[in-house]
Amino acid sequence: MRIAMCLLCVLAAQAAAAVEIAGVKLEDKVKLGANELVLNGAGVRTKIVFKVYVGALYLPARGASTEDVLGQKGAKRVSMTLLRDLTAQQLVDALNEGIRANQSPAELAKLDERMRQLEATMRAIGAAKQGSIVTLDFLPESGTRVTVDGAEKGKPIAGEDFYNALLRIWLGDDPVDASLKKAMLGQAR
Repeated sequence: MRIAMCLLCVLAAQAAAAVEIAGVKLEDKVKLGANELVLNGAGVRTKIVFKVYVGALYLPARGASTEDVLGQKGAKRVSMTLLRDLTAQQLVDALNEGIRANQSPAELAKLDERMRQLEATMRAIGAAKQGSIVTLDFLPESGTRVTVDGAEKGKPIAGEDFYNALLRIWLGDDPVDASLKKAMLGQAR
């Protein structure tokens, strides 16, 4: 009986992992507050030849285009499982570069104060080690929340427009990594 129970537990755990990318197991569904989100897509962020992180996008319902994703209401999550150590400055620079590449000057002006709040949060994290999981969650009632390995960092950042600016880092017209964009939109499974 115990062997059968153990086998069932192992099979259930394997079934819960939707995909494995670069050795990182990603769940098919996650809970965010009272919301259940589904894995829309995931892939590896590479810079030059270096694998930086596995990025995963979780949404209330699958979306096949940037417009589908940005138009969805409710909770959302971008998860980054680091494949190498990163400094706080590297995190800040990457986020700022991605936001600036996908926003007009007028949009950047509206986001400026909140971008500084995100920078302060990232700097407070310090270095993030290989294997760490950095999540950028959007909860409509509170805004954008940053967590590292499940521990909340900084204060939530208000506004769905801010979270959509973050999403454009990966899904915008000038994404940080074109193959990762396709993967996060579920087009490269």
